[in-house]
Amino acid sequence: MNVVNIKSDLHTLIDKINDISVLNAVKVLLSKQVFEPDLWDDLPESVKESIEKGIEQAEKGDTKPHDEVMKKYSKWLSKYDGQLKQKNPLIK
Repeated sequence: MNVVNIKSDLHTLIDKINDISVLNAVKVLLSKQVFEPDLWDDLPESVKESIEKGIEQAEKGDTKPHDEVMKKYSKWLSKYDGQLKQKNPLIK
């Protein structure tokens, strides 16, 4: 089946759908394919490797609880949060 045939089949199927939730779901799915590029290809290799390493660690259960991380980095987070609030009064 070529691209033209597949598009034609999709048009036919969509024309038969009357359920608004299904149509919205299809719209969201297709919109993501058309308008949201895959940024993975634009990332530097070092960033990709770091992300893949993090995923592997998480899959092995080698993670830290959220509260432990927040406690460890709270001094930097609060400093950054304060800087953001100073720059943008809309941030509460």
